[in-house]
Amino acid sequence: IIYLKKKDEKEMFEYLKNILTTKPAGETGVVQGKDSEDKKLQTATCALFIEMANADNNFTDEERTKIIAMMQKLFSLEREFVEELIQLSETKIKKSISLYEFTSIINISFSKDEKFELLKNLWRLIYVDDKLDMHEDQLVKKIGGMLNVEHQTIISAKLLVKAELKSGKI
Repeated sequence: IIYLKKKDEKEMFEYLKNILTTKPAGETGVVQGKDSEDKKLQTATCALFIEMANADNNFTDEERTKIIAMMQKLFSLEREFVEELIQLSETKIKKSISLYEFTSIINISFSKDEKFELLKNLWRLIYVDDKLDMHEDQLVKKIGGMLNVEHQTIISAKLLVKAELKSGKI
Protein backbone atom coordinates (compact mmCIF):
# COMPACT_ATOMS: atom_id res chain seq x y z
CA ILE A 1 0.00 0.00 0.00
CA ILE A 2 1.32 3.40 -0.94
CA TYR A 3 0.49 6.39 1.22
CA LEU A 4 0.46 9.74 -0.54
CA LYS A 5 0.98 13.12 1.06
CA LYS A 6 -1.89 15.57 0.55
CA LYS A 7 0.17 17.50 -2.01
CA ASP A 8 1.03 14.31 -3.94
CA GLU A 9 -2.59 13.18 -3.79
CA LYS A 10 -3.79 16.53 -5.15
CA GLU A 11 -1.24 16.42 -7.96
CA MET A 12 -2.31 12.85 -8.87
CA PHE A 13 -5.96 13.87 -9.06
CA GLU A 14 -5.09 16.90 -11.19
CA TYR A 15 -3.01 14.67 -13.47
CA LEU A 16 -5.88 12.19 -13.80
CA LYS A 17 -8.35 14.98 -14.44
CA ASN A 18 -6.15 16.39 -17.21
CA ILE A 19 -5.66 13.03 -18.88
CA LEU A 20 -9.32 12.17 -18.83
CA THR A 21 -10.57 15.57 -19.97
CA THR A 22 -7.97 16.42 -22.61
CA LYS A 23 -9.43 15.96 -26.07
CA PRO A 24 -7.45 14.15 -28.75
CA ALA A 25 -6.33 16.17 -31.76
CA GLY A 26 -9.24 16.77 -34.10
CA GLU A 27 -11.96 16.33 -31.47
CA THR A 28 -14.09 19.45 -31.15
CA GLY A 29 -16.87 20.68 -28.93
CA VAL A 30 -17.13 20.98 -25.20
CA VAL A 31 -18.97 18.37 -23.20
CA GLN A 32 -19.96 19.50 -19.75
CA GLY A 33 -21.85 18.36 -16.68
CA LYS A 34 -23.47 14.93 -16.48
CA ASP A 35 -22.65 14.09 -20.12
CA SER A 36 -18.96 14.71 -19.48
CA GLU A 37 -18.99 12.52 -16.35
CA ASP A 38 -20.87 9.80 -18.22
CA LYS A 39 -18.34 9.88 -21.05
CA LYS A 40 -15.44 9.61 -18.58
CA LEU A 41 -17.09 6.60 -16.95
CA GLN A 42 -17.83 5.00 -20.32
CA THR A 43 -14.26 5.61 -21.48
CA ALA A 44 -12.80 4.19 -18.27
CA THR A 45 -14.99 1.09 -18.51
CA CYS A 46 -14.18 0.59 -22.18
CA ALA A 47 -10.46 1.02 -21.42
CA LEU A 48 -10.61 -1.81 -18.87
CA PHE A 49 -12.33 -4.03 -21.42
CA ILE A 50 -9.66 -3.21 -24.01
CA GLU A 51 -6.85 -3.83 -21.51
CA MET A 52 -8.41 -7.22 -20.76
CA ALA A 53 -8.71 -8.06 -24.45
CA ASN A 54 -5.03 -7.15 -24.87
CA ALA A 55 -3.87 -9.09 -21.79
CA ASP A 56 -2.97 -12.16 -23.84
CA ASN A 57 -1.44 -9.99 -26.60
CA ASN A 58 -4.18 -11.07 -29.00
CA PHE A 59 -7.08 -8.60 -29.34
CA THR A 60 -9.40 -10.57 -31.61
CA ASP A 61 -12.41 -9.50 -33.68
CA GLU A 62 -14.58 -11.64 -31.39
CA GLU A 63 -13.33 -9.72 -28.36
CA ARG A 64 -13.98 -6.41 -30.12
CA THR A 65 -17.51 -7.53 -30.96
CA LYS A 66 -18.04 -8.60 -27.34
CA ILE A 67 -16.81 -5.23 -26.05
CA ILE A 68 -19.20 -3.42 -28.37
CA ALA A 69 -22.13 -5.55 -27.20
CA MET A 70 -21.24 -5.12 -23.52
CA MET A 71 -20.84 -1.34 -23.83
CA GLN A 72 -24.13 -1.07 -25.72
CA LYS A 73 -25.94 -3.06 -23.04
CA LEU A 74 -24.21 -1.50 -20.04
CA PHE A 75 -24.66 2.13 -21.10
CA SER A 76 -27.50 1.91 -23.69
CA LEU A 77 -25.26 3.26 -26.47
CA GLU A 78 -25.46 3.15 -30.25
CA ARG A 79 -22.85 1.01 -32.00
CA GLU A 80 -21.27 4.04 -33.74
CA PHE A 81 -20.75 5.78 -30.40
CA VAL A 82 -19.17 2.64 -28.94
CA GLU A 83 -16.77 2.48 -31.90
CA GLU A 84 -15.74 6.08 -31.13
CA LEU A 85 -15.37 5.20 -27.43
CA ILE A 86 -13.09 2.31 -28.33
CA GLN A 87 -10.86 4.64 -30.32
CA LEU A 88 -10.86 7.23 -27.54
CA SER A 89 -10.15 4.56 -24.92
CA GLU A 90 -7.25 3.17 -26.94
CA THR A 91 -5.77 6.67 -27.07
CA LYS A 92 -6.23 7.11 -23.32
CA ILE A 93 -4.59 3.73 -22.67
CA LYS A 94 -1.51 4.73 -24.67
CA LYS A 95 -1.17 7.90 -22.58
CA SER A 96 -1.93 6.27 -19.23
CA ILE A 97 0.59 5.26 -16.61
CA SER A 98 -1.57 2.72 -14.83
CA LEU A 99 -5.00 1.17 -14.53
CA TYR A 100 -5.63 3.44 -11.55
CA GLU A 101 -6.57 6.21 -13.96
CA PHE A 102 -9.55 4.12 -15.03
CA THR A 103 -10.44 2.22 -11.86
CA SER A 104 -10.53 5.41 -9.79
CA ILE A 105 -13.32 6.79 -11.99
CA ILE A 106 -15.25 3.54 -11.72
CA ASN A 107 -14.75 3.45 -7.94
CA ILE A 108 -16.37 6.86 -7.61
CA SER A 109 -19.32 6.07 -9.87
CA PHE A 110 -20.16 2.37 -9.59
CA SER A 111 -22.03 0.69 -6.75
CA LYS A 112 -20.93 -2.71 -5.41
CA ASP A 113 -23.47 -4.41 -7.69
CA GLU A 114 -22.26 -2.47 -10.74
CA LYS A 115 -18.66 -3.41 -9.96
CA PHE A 116 -19.74 -7.05 -9.69
CA GLU A 117 -21.45 -6.80 -13.09
CA LEU A 118 -18.30 -5.21 -14.52
CA LEU A 119 -16.23 -8.12 -13.19
CA LYS A 120 -18.64 -10.61 -14.74
CA ASN A 121 -18.26 -8.77 -18.05
CA LEU A 122 -14.48 -8.95 -17.75
CA TRP A 123 -14.75 -12.72 -17.19
CA ARG A 124 -17.14 -12.99 -20.17
CA LEU A 125 -14.57 -11.21 -22.29
CA ILE A 126 -11.82 -13.53 -21.07
CA TYR A 127 -13.84 -16.60 -22.02
CA VAL A 128 -14.69 -15.40 -25.56
CA ASP A 129 -11.93 -17.73 -26.77
CA ASP A 130 -12.91 -20.50 -24.31
CA LYS A 131 -9.62 -20.37 -22.43
CA LEU A 132 -8.13 -18.55 -19.48
CA ASP A 133 -4.67 -17.11 -20.10
CA MET A 134 -2.44 -16.59 -17.06
CA HIS A 135 -2.13 -12.86 -17.84
CA GLU A 136 -5.90 -12.47 -18.13
CA ASP A 137 -6.38 -14.17 -14.78
CA GLN A 138 -3.82 -11.90 -13.11
CA LEU A 139 -5.28 -8.78 -14.70
CA VAL A 140 -8.88 -9.44 -13.69
CA LYS A 141 -7.77 -10.04 -10.12
CA LYS A 142 -5.67 -6.87 -10.17
CA ILE A 143 -8.60 -4.85 -11.51
CA GLY A 144 -10.91 -6.38 -8.90
CA GLY A 145 -8.49 -5.39 -6.17
CA MET A 146 -8.24 -1.86 -7.52
CA LEU A 147 -12.05 -1.70 -7.48
CA ASN A 148 -11.95 -2.64 -3.78
CA VAL A 149 -13.70 -5.94 -4.46
CA GLU A 150 -12.86 -8.93 -2.27
CA HIS A 151 -11.09 -11.86 -3.88
CA GLN A 152 -14.01 -14.18 -3.11
CA THR A 153 -16.35 -11.84 -5.02
CA ILE A 154 -14.01 -11.89 -8.03
CA ILE A 155 -14.09 -15.70 -7.97
CA SER A 156 -17.89 -15.70 -7.55
CA ALA A 157 -18.18 -13.59 -10.71
CA LYS A 158 -15.93 -16.07 -12.52
CA LEU A 159 -17.99 -19.07 -11.39
CA LEU A 160 -21.25 -17.42 -12.44
CA VAL A 161 -19.86 -16.71 -15.90
CA LYS A 162 -18.55 -20.29 -16.22
CA ALA A 163 -22.05 -21.56 -15.27
CA GLU A 164 -23.56 -19.25 -17.94
CA LEU A 165 -21.16 -20.71 -20.49
CA LYS A 166 -22.10 -24.28 -19.58
CA SER A 167 -25.81 -23.51 -19.77
CA GLY A 168 -25.42 -21.69 -23.10
CA LYS A 169 -26.73 -18.36 -21.79
CA ILE A 170 -23.75 -16.43 -23.22
